[in-house]
Amino acid sequence: MPVIEADGCPLHVEIEGDAGAPVLMLGNSLGTDLHLWDDQAAVLARQFRIVRYDQRGHGKSDFVAGRGTIERFGRDALAVMDTLGLKRVHWCGLSMGGMVGQWLAAQAPQRIGKLVLANTSSYFPSKAPWDERIRAVRERGLEKIADGIMKIWFTDDFIARAPAAVARMRAILVATPVDGYIAACEAIRDMDHRELLSRIEAPTLVIGGRHDRSTPLEAAEFIRSRIPGAALTLLDAAHISNVEQTAAFNGEVLKFLTQPEHRAPVGGS
Repeated sequence: MPVIEADGCPLHVEIEGDAGAPVLMLGNSLGTDLHLWDDQAAVLARQFRIVRYDQRGHGKSDFVAGRGTIERFGRDALAVMDTLGLKRVHWCGLSMGGMVGQWLAAQAPQRIGKLVLANTSSYFPSKAPWDERIRAVRERGLEKIADGIMKIWFTDDFIARAPAAVARMRAILVATPVDGYIAACEAIRDMDHRELLSRIEAPTLVIGGRHDRSTPLEAAEFIRSRIPGAALTLLDAAHISNVEQTAAFNGEVLKFLTQPEHRAPVGGS
């Protein structure tokens, strides 16, 4: 699979599906990698050309020292598109991936067809929780906080009935490089997309989790209310809703993406 340079930072990319199909890019969340989307890729690749990648400092992508910003992550996504010759794509991002999607749709609107923003936020009013998490990771590492993160990512019911899925996600979290994780925390902490939302013209689906404590329903509703024409759907899940409610998530995304739109096709040049 290709390794793409984004301003000197190598990014690991994987591509699946028919080369002639519309392109759907997937953006992973904080502390995960492109395997966050394993349960989506096999289904969505039947109708879309799937491009997924490890955001910088995550998975097999490198990390270049410096303070993280959502703009930097957004420009990484544009570098992937440019290198692959993709003028326009659909975008589906969860949590941090949704924050990147907001930036892309507002700052590079010609590059985004349809937009799915799952379990995400546009702003965090208090920096203190992020400062505390950064300090904890710096001092103790990701292994020490991993069990607590799982209780944020998933409901107690899912943890009890799907231990293998939870173990897989926990392993991905713990394998994340500490410097990359901290840079992403800084980017999320300092993000303020509230004024960008009204500039988003792409047809948008917001997905929220009824039990999401990380990006609660108020955050999802705020995004929906500020993006013209955006729709909101709620799933019976906590933060990583695409893993906890795979079938429902896939169904909502497919339904949204396959609805007719009167715009130019997305994909290559």
